[in-house]
Amino acid sequence: MTDNRLTTLLAGRPAIIDGGYGWLLQERGLPPGEVAELWNAENPAAIEALHEEYAAAGARILTTNTFGGTRPRLAMSGLEARAYDLNKAGAEIARRVADRHDILVAGDIGPTGELMAPLGTMAEDEAIALFSEQIRALVDGGADLILIETMSDLAESRAAIAAAKAVAAELPIVATMSFDTNLRTMMGVTPTAAVHALAEAGADAVGANCGRGPEEMIRIAAELMAARGADDSVLLVAQSNAGLPQVQGDAFAYTVDPPAMGAHAQELREAGIDLIGACCGSSPEHIRAIATALN
Repeated sequence: MTDNRLTTLLAGRPAIIDGGYGWLLQERGLPPGEVAELWNAENPAAIEALHEEYAAAGARILTTNTFGGTRPRLAMSGLEARAYDLNKAGAEIARRVADRHDILVAGDIGPTGELMAPLGTMAEDEAIALFSEQIRALVDGGADLILIETMSDLAESRAAIAAAKAVAAELPIVATMSFDTNLRTMMGVTPTAAVHALAEAGADAVGANCGRGPEEMIRIAAELMAARGADDSVLLVAQSNAGLPQVQGDAFAYTVDPPAMGAHAQELREAGIDLIGACCGSSPEHIRAIATALN
């Protein structure tokens, strides 16, 4: 494999990313309707405990609890003025755990929730400014790399990558998109188009996260590999949901258990995927099964 900035940073660590956060925090008491990022300031012990569980399970890259940390997302709860502080606090919590385990922190960035022009009103420079504020806080809190995930619009992904390159030019960038049953994002982007566009924009690793489950992610992985071809200077990433939630009694439960997720991780590695983790519905036990399968 051709080295890039991320493989150099990993320095031989298994390329295993952690799993879900939002749904687990709700299971652990996050009040309905309250943004998870608020717990970075008001219940940091709960965030640190979950990071610690993922690290102990075998994750070598911890994801900060900052997925919804841009101003527009925080504004939905009246927290936009706290964007910098909540993101920095999220990175600092992950940093403490990562230092105890000699692993890495990925500063996590999700969509702003706004549509980019011409479909919406958000201009490219506005998006870059929003992402830059978040990335600056994540870097100040100790992030080792920037993770841009669950995107559906290439324009928004490019804006986030541009912000990362401007604010933290020395840090590797991982960029993933979320594909549906038609192997398209909500905006119609294919895995092939994502590989080409995100690599050209400057991402060190590209791929897919979220979705409907392992079976679909294997199909996506095949397209990612075909798009990359023989040029392995860009790494490929896959983080599947643990299936889809189904009603069981008075609660929702996801359908893919840890052993099945471990078997899925082996399939992804055999398909050529470089960085493997999990997404919604997954837990430290899913990551433990992935680590066991891959190690």
